[in-house]
Amino acid sequence: MHTTRSRFLLAAAMLSAMAASAAAAQTTSFASSYNGASTAGGSCSMSYSIAGAEPSGTGPYPVFIYMVGTSETYNNAAAMAAVNDMASKGYIAATVDYAESQFGTCSVLSAKSSCIFNPNSTLSAVSQLCSRAKADCSKGIVVGGFSQGSILALLAKNYDARVQAAYGIGMSNVYSVYDLSSCVSNGNRTLPSDRLRAVDGERDNFAGGSQSAVQTSLQNVTGQKCAAGSYACMNSNNSGWIIVKNSQVADGSADHCYMRASGDCFGSQNSLDSNWNNGTASWAKDPNLQWLTNFTTK
Repeated sequence: MHTTRSRFLLAAAMLSAMAASAAAAQTTSFASSYNGASTAGGSCSMSYSIAGAEPSGTGPYPVFIYMVGTSETYNNAAAMAAVNDMASKGYIAATVDYAESQFGTCSVLSAKSSCIFNPNSTLSAVSQLCSRAKADCSKGIVVGGFSQGSILALLAKNYDARVQAAYGIGMSNVYSVYDLSSCVSNGNRTLPSDRLRAVDGERDNFAGGSQSAVQTSLQNVTGQKCAAGSYACMNSNNSGWIIVKNSQVADGSADHCYMRASGDCFGSQNSLDSNWNNGTASWAKDPNLQWLTNFTTK
């Protein structure tokens, strides 16, 4: 009798936990807009879209903001995968469009980031998101992005002190002809390096195309240095940098767009590498997004 009752209580507890987990994972999508800069920077006078998801609960919740890379669609597969993952973790999560068709200098990228993260403008993306009924940005804002978007994320704390940590994909201090050292390298922006996690592919062509060149670039951005040939260099709080090996991605090519299923950056932005999208390795999507949650309150 006692055994039967124990089993019943255990089963009831398991069902309750499963129901609670399912409830926590339920999210609702939303759309909005904000005013941002043009491809040349300048004033925040152009309207851009926001696509987001938020928990179905009452909140309030912290905020996550993601930005895509050059020539990418703001609500592509990687962006929405990150948004939906963070919403399921208890965030008001959104990907924001911006003038992504062209890259730029530090001044141009800073203008784009400023328009997104200006807390003193009611028309900025951060203000639009923080004003949502379920949002509470005093709990913290965390950010992420790919390529050009990763730089906008890295610069976010220059404009909004509530930004707590950043996750950058394809992040570098150099992008072909653009040297961004003066605004993105360790010590040259407001976000401290112990609140940054940068993940690049070992054959990232924009950062030099070899493990050694990519390592040098990541060390410049994060200030975190390890022995030559290293594929990860982490602080005690797991900030730092990670280099994805060719052997870790499905198409065998860990280039700038390693999160895509195939074709390097010529492959579809709406077909994702399963190891990035669903994997548990340190370079995959979820472990990095989970790392961001350490820096906000719930």
